Amino acid sequence: MTRSYQIRTFGCQMNVHDSERLAGLLEDAGYARAAEDEQADVVVFNTCAVRENADNKLYGTLGHLAPRKAAKPGMQIAVGGCLAQKDRSEIVRRAPWVDVVFGTHNIGSLPVLLERARHNSEAQVEILDALETFPSSLPAARDSAYSGWVSISVGCNNTCTFCIVPSLRGKEKDRRPGDVLAEVQALVDEGVLEVTLLGQNVNSYGVEFGDRYAFGKLLRACGDIDGLERVRFTSPHPKDFTDDVIAAMAETPNVVHNLHMPLQSGSDRVLKAMRRSYRTEKYLGIIDKVRAAMPDAAITTDIIVGFPGETEEDFQGTLDVVRQARFSSAFTFQYSKRPGTPAADLPDQLPKAVVQERFDRLVALQNEMTHSLNLEQVGRTVEVLVATGEGKRDAETHRMSGRARDGRLVHFTPGATAPRPGDVVETVVTYGAPHYLVADGEPLTWRRTKAGDRSEAGIKPKTAGVGLGLPSFGAPAPLPAVSGCAAQ
Repeated sequence: MTRSYQIRTFGCQMNVHDSERLAGLLEDAGYARAAEDEQADVVVFNTCAVRENADNKLYGTLGHLAPRKAAKPGMQIAVGGCLAQKDRSEIVRRAPWVDVVFGTHNIGSLPVLLERARHNSEAQVEILDALETFPSSLPAARDSAYSGWVSISVGCNNTCTFCIVPSLRGKEKDRRPGDVLAEVQALVDEGVLEVTLLGQNVNSYGVEFGDRYAFGKLLRACGDIDGLERVRFTSPHPKDFTDDVIAAMAETPNVVHNLHMPLQSGSDRVLKAMRRSYRTEKYLGIIDKVRAAMPDAAITTDIIVGFPGETEEDFQGTLDVVRQARFSSAFTFQYSKRPGTPAADLPDQLPKAVVQERFDRLVALQNEMTHSLNLEQVGRTVEVLVATGEGKRDAETHRMSGRARDGRLVHFTPGATAPRPGDVVETVVTYGAPHYLVADGEPLTWRRTKAGDRSEAGIKPKTAGVGLGLPSFGAPAPLPAVSGCAAQ
C-alpha cells in the first residue's frame, strides 16, 4: 500500500522551500501527501533553531506524537532542519521513538534513511558537516500554483554574533545564474506568476564566481522571462547592497517595489557588537536611494530588541531610525540567547522585563507607522494577486484576499466577478487598517490566468531538480542560451 506523509515546517522561508524539496523526494519515492484529517504514516519535522523556544516546541510536539505512534504500527517520525543539525543524536536520546534525524546538508537522504530505519528497526542519524548536493538539484512538490520559491544560494559568510545560521547552514554556496533562470522558467511554464529569490544574503550572490554585480544582473535577466509577472527577493544585507541593485529594481518592470532590508538595531554601538558591518548612516542612505528611485516602494525590516548591553539610549536610536525609515511593516524580535553564538557569552544580558517593555514600545510605534502608511493608500488602485489562506475571516466578510505588488495584504470584495487563487484583479483601496488594506468596491478588472485554472483544478507544480551540482565540482554541462546574466 502507498504510504502517506505529512511535513510540519518551522522557521524561515528557506525551511519552507526545503520542505517542498522533501515533499518532492518523498513523492518520487512513492509516498503520497496525507489528507488534512488523515494520520500520516510518515511525519517529518523541518525544524528551526533561531528562536529561544524552538527546542521546547519540537520536543513537546514529539511527546504528543509518541502515543499515536505506539498505536499505529509502521508509523515513522523524522526530524530534519537546523535544530537537527545542532542537536544531532540528542534528539533520539530525548525522543527515542524518532526514527530518522537528518541535517541541513543532506535533505536528499531522507527516503533512504526512512527505508533503512524500517529495515533495521532502529533509528538512523545522519548529519553531514558539508553540503552533499545543492538542494535545488532535488525535485520539489510546490505548495502554490501561482507563487514559487527559487533558491539562489545556501549558507552565509557573515558572522553576526546573535545568529546560529552560519554554523548550521555552512558557508555560502552560489548557484550558477543559468541554473536559477532555468528553474524560474520551469515554474513559469507551470503557470506560476510570481517567484521569490531566496538566499541568506542575496546581495552577496556571485561571491563564488567572482562577480559582485551578479545579483543585479540576475534581477534584470528575470525581466526577460515571458509570463513572469512578479519577482521578489529576500533577504538582502545592507553591507553588500549596491546601487546597481536599486537600478535593476527600478528599471525591470516585473521586479516589485518591495524591499525587505534587515536593520536589527538603530544604535551604531549595538550594530558593532552584533558584527553588523554597516552603520545607521549607511542604512538610511540606502533607504533614501531606494525611495528616490522608487517613490512607491514599500520597505520592511527585521529588528532585535534587548541585545546584550543595549542601553535606553541605544534603544532610542532604534526608535529614531524607525521614524526616519517609515517602514511599511517590521518583524520585531526580543533577543533570545542561543547556545553556540558569541552573543550568548556577552556580559550585560538584559532582564526580561526591560526587554519586554522596550519591545512593547517598538511595536506600538511601528503599528502607528504602518497604519499611517496604509491610510495613505486609500483611493489608490492596486493590482492584487489572489491568494489562499491570507484572510481568516473572508467567509464571514464575503471578501477574498491577496497581495498587492508592493507586498501589502489586501482584502477585497469580488462583487460580480469570481476570481480564483492565482487570478489577478485591479481594485481601489477604500480603507486602511493597521495591518492590511480593504477594497470594498467592485473590482475594476479581473484577469483569468493559467495559475487560476490550475488552482481551480487542484493542480500544483512539481518541478524536477534543476542544477549541475556545486559550482566547484567538475566541468558543468553546456547551458541553454539565455540572455542577461546567464552567460556569466
